[in-house]
Amino acid sequence: MSFTYAELKQAIQDYTENDETSFVNNIPLFIRQAEENILKNVQLSLFRKNSTAFTTAGNPYLAVPSDFLAPFSLSLRTGTNNRDKFFVEFKDPSFLQTYTPDESIVGEPRYYGTFDVDNFLLAPTPNAPDGPGTNYTAELHYFYRPASLTTLPDTSSSWLSTNAELSLLYGTLVEAYVYMKGEQDVMSMYVTRFKDSLVGLKMLGEAKETTDEYRTGKVIRGKQ
Repeated sequence: MSFTYAELKQAIQDYTENDETSFVNNIPLFIRQAEENILKNVQLSLFRKNSTAFTTAGNPYLAVPSDFLAPFSLSLRTGTNNRDKFFVEFKDPSFLQTYTPDESIVGEPRYYGTFDVDNFLLAPTPNAPDGPGTNYTAELHYFYRPASLTTLPDTSSSWLSTNAELSLLYGTLVEAYVYMKGEQDVMSMYVTRFKDSLVGLKMLGEAKETTDEYRTGKVIRGKQ
């Protein structure tokens, strides 16, 4: 089973038996809230991507991609030879500012951290690795926020609506029922089903996706 955008909106109306105008107008919001809950509760390696940028000599900041959720790794290299690539360690900004209290002192960066919503902080401040006018090529591997199903045409599907359809359905119903101030027993049922669906999704994203049976054997769950 999978949902197109139109099918999911219709399913929400069918489950709640609510076609009131303001409720229907808010269904896209309920879907986005459910998507956000899933992304924040399950680590799905499918939602990783790479972004390339350049440091600026004398500038300790590196722009964060607009769809950034969390870092996986950051590497730097000089020139075009990948043999010169090296990885920098992720640290708290307080560590970085203690390590390099004077941002005017430049060198080969060894650490990075999230400074604010728009910028990473590098320490030490990047130098010009191959002489004046040269910079490091930064490659960020990160978890990203995929485009919401609500941004797509009615006939389209997203990865979540195809592969995590139960989580998306019950997560959306939870948000819809909060809006409706629905009966507590029905709300509890939706919450339970949403949580149960996340268990399978977490097994996929945090165990099966990150191993292969040839080297590690089958994923074994503890007895209940």
